[in-house]
Amino acid sequence: MIYCCKEHVELALDIVVDEYETAPILEEIKTEGELSTTCEYCRNPAAYIVGN
Repeated sequence: MIYCCKEHVELALDIVVDEYETAPILEEIKTEGELSTTCEYCRNPAAYIVGN
């Protein structure tokens, strides 16, 4: 699973497709204030979880 911000969601989707060769699952993080996870590509708060 990749935690990413809105800016890097396309990059995360591409990485999952390249690594697993399957359609990725995209989930929006709804509790922004409670989750302190940051984007794996920058320091912004994560807005999505991308997985396979």
